[in-house]
Amino acid sequence: MFEDLKKFLVEELRVNPDDVTLEAELANDLGVNSLELADLVYLCEEKFNIVIDDEELHNFTTVGDIVKYLEAEKA
Repeated sequence: MFEDLKKFLVEELRVNPDDVTLEAELANDLGVNSLELADLVYLCEEKFNIVIDDEELHNFTTVGDIVKYLEAEKA
């Protein structure tokens, strides 16, 4: 999950690959804005065939938060 998410962040949002860690904060460390977060969620929904509730977006502070959520949904 982490590698797929990292690939999207690097390729689509032009994030520096060295900056993408599980602890990296989406907004503060990677500069991801709310529109980009929505795009990221949409891509995850499509790629992993899941639905992410809009309320969950507030829980996605770090890359690791998204990875944990995706892993729990796919378990």
